[in-house]
Amino acid sequence: MSINQRRALHRQQGFTLLELLVVLVVLGLLAGLVAPKYFTQLGKSEAKVARAQIEGLSKALDLYRLEIGHYPSSEQGLAALTTAPTDETRWAGPYLQKAVPQDPWGRNYIYHSPGEHGDYDLLSMGKDGQQGGEGENAEITNW
Repeated sequence: MSINQRRALHRQQGFTLLELLVVLVVLGLLAGLVAPKYFTQLGKSEAKVARAQIEGLSKALDLYRLEIGHYPSSEQGLAALTTAPTDETRWAGPYLQKAVPQDPWGRNYIYHSPGEHGDYDLLSMGKDGQQGGEGENAEITNW
C-alpha cells in the first residue's frame, strides 16, 4: 500500500478528536449566546399575552356594564361574563366566547369591584405570583 493510498484511507475514516472538540466548543458558544436571548423573549411574550387577555376581559366587562348598568361585584367575579348571575335579570351574555382564561402562568386573574384604581381592578401577579417585582415578576394591571 502506497503512502497516497494510506492518506486516502485515513481521510475516509472520520473526524479526529480535536475536530470534534472544536465543533462542540463552537456549539457551546452559540448556545451560550442564543439561549439567554430566547428565554428573555419568552418572558416578554408571556407578559404581552397577559396584557392582551386583560384588555379583552376589560372590553367584556365594559360590555357587561353597558347592558346591566354596573360592573360585576367582586363576589360575582369574572364568572359573570360567562354565566348569568342569579340576581341579574338584564344579563344578555355570555360576554366572552370561551371560559375566562387563566394568566400565562396558570393562575386566575384577580378582580375587585369597586377597585382602588378605578371602577374595577383587574390584574395578574406576574411570573412569581407575588406583589411587587420587576420585569417578568411585575404585576400586569388594567390601570
